[in-house]
Amino acid sequence: MPSSDPLSRLLDVLQPSLVMYLSDSGIWTYPGDEEIKLALADLVSDQRSMVERAGVLLEERGGAVATPAYPITFTGCHDVDMGSLLPRVIESLRRQGTEIDTIAAAGPDDAAVRDLVREARTTSQRHLDVLQQVAAAARLRRQQKAGPEAQAPAAI
Repeated sequence: MPSSDPLSRLLDVLQPSLVMYLSDSGIWTYPGDEEIKLALADLVSDQRSMVERAGVLLEERGGAVATPAYPITFTGCHDVDMGSLLPRVIESLRRQGTEIDTIAAAGPDDAAVRDLVREARTTSQRHLDVLQQVAAAARLRRQQKAGPEAQAPAAI
């Protein structure tokens, strides 16, 4: 049963995310574009910072920080090219933003919690924008590598 505590809910949204799993499983060992790996590493850095801060706030308020458990489906990501994983990461970040919006809409009473939830949403949106730009640039590079004959249908 999900917690009603906004800090616990925020941790439940951020900790077991796909991007955190990719980081914990060795993001640099995955094949693919370095620009994607750098953007994901930046996202993980920001999310880990928020997780740490939320954990400290939760403990200060007498709560316990649960250990995250990743979904078993994430294990299917190993050895998959980052370019192939990026749309899945982008979609998970969109869902994360929606879940954070739900936490914010509940109107946490504590100003520090409210500020952290607001920051989490702003940060998620900023990273979503960056990842969408990285994905567009990666698609363009793939198209350019394929050459003009791959872009236009063959004449009959």
